[in-house]
Amino acid sequence: MALVMLRSDSKGGWIMAALLLLQALAPLITAQTSSDSCNANLNLDVAFDTKTLKCEPVWNSFILRFEQSGNILNILLSAPYGTAGWVGMGFSNDGNMVRSSAMVGWIDSNRNGTIQLYYLGGKSPSLVKQDNTESRLAVVSKSERVHYLGSTIYLSFQVQFSEPVKAKHILFAHGSATPVNYQLSEHTDKDSIVFDFSTGTSSSASASTDALKRNHGALNIFAWGVLVPIGAIIARYCRQWDPAWFYLHVGFQVSGFIFGVAGIVLGVTLYNKLAAAVHAHRGIGIFVLVLGIFQVLALLFRPDKDAKMRKYWNWGHHWLGRLLIFMAAVNIVYGIHLAEAGKGWKVGYGFVVAILLVSVIALESLLWIRWYKRPAEPPAFQMYSTHG
Repeated sequence: MALVMLRSDSKGGWIMAALLLLQALAPLITAQTSSDSCNANLNLDVAFDTKTLKCEPVWNSFILRFEQSGNILNILLSAPYGTAGWVGMGFSNDGNMVRSSAMVGWIDSNRNGTIQLYYLGGKSPSLVKQDNTESRLAVVSKSERVHYLGSTIYLSFQVQFSEPVKAKHILFAHGSATPVNYQLSEHTDKDSIVFDFSTGTSSSASASTDALKRNHGALNIFAWGVLVPIGAIIARYCRQWDPAWFYLHVGFQVSGFIFGVAGIVLGVTLYNKLAAAVHAHRGIGIFVLVLGIFQVLALLFRPDKDAKMRKYWNWGHHWLGRLLIFMAAVNIVYGIHLAEAGKGWKVGYGFVVAILLVSVIALESLLWIRWYKRPAEPPAFQMYSTHG
């Protein structure tokens, strides 16, 4: 009986300890769970009427209430909020953080709320500026408010557009550290969606464009970064296998051009879908395509070997090809950077470039060795007339 009573007491002790632990953790648990919902009756001091707002849960317990009044968009965003951190909502042209504008709010240690407009000029903290002059978001003056109720923070503001806004790339993010001197810490989590303010529907921006980005990048790397350089290597180092080298060279270059055009078509589709401000990447891509067209035309209008223009054709064909390969490599690296593709893409393309460079160095060394070791040509036989 004593043993049975001891077990019973031990079990009861564990239950009591668990209850005490849950009681101690309750404030932390509730601090991370928003008490807001679209059915909640709000009584907040904001610059517009909250009773007519449409309401949609958007991401990670974030709830977006909105309404359009002409060209003015009324926004009321709620999100879970603990004892520190910040919450933000951004407006982007292409779904990316860089070059977007965001409204960010937080509660300081004195329980005072702050809401501020930021221009996200880059990923480093120095480029995230609390400066309205660079922002492209026209926030209505004195419409910005922040409230903290229970475990929920509310950001309200009004944005003026040139016309009623429909589908728009929207960013959501939150950080764990309260800003000091308006300096934002790095976000803890983020998401990008396409939100249609005319219908109240949303879709994942990454889901609709990620496949296009991957295919666009993969095709262009394979075309301009693999096939075309291999074709150029064949033309320079494999001429002893005539005429096989020529057909291999043409096959690789034409295949690279076809795959490259397909990749550029996907890029145009992606550009139209995102309306992305990637002017340099787009311009270099067009330049590479024009060089590729010139190379294909050069194949069709190749002079005979004995023609006087042949040496000029050779010079132009060789140097335009080298320029194409160089500019394509630059644009591939820049495209990987713009797409924020991650370490895998960088390492993968770096591996391809390394293999090509090592191959070129080895083949060029062999070519020069053969050139130095070539037998000296005997002097041309000359006939002299003699008179006896």
